[in-house]
Amino acid sequence: METPKNHSEFQESLSASVPPTSWPEGLKVLWHDAKNDWEASHAIAQEMQNDLGSWLHAYLHRKEGDEFNAGYWYRRAGRPFPKTSLEKEHQELVAFILRKNRWN
Repeated sequence: METPKNHSEFQESLSASVPPTSWPEGLKVLWHDAKNDWEASHAIAQEMQNDLGSWLHAYLHRKEGDEFNAGYWYRRAGRPFPKTSLEKEHQELVAFILRKNRWN
């Protein structure tokens, strides 16, 4: 399976049992999240030592309901705490990774 070109193609990839190994780590985080596997998502995000990893980490803790921890990671990512829905932020993250070719 190729790297998706947009969010719709990303959504179609969710019928697979695992994400492709060739995908960027950030996209794998979001794939596991979309499959309701928070632990797998979090494990990958924790290993990403960059702003994208911090943003993903923040999103996951926000989804978990831990706003204090999420706030810390949003600050590390240089991003404000979002006022949008989790679904909207997920879409924004997918688009950001695909647009910016953030492969880590």
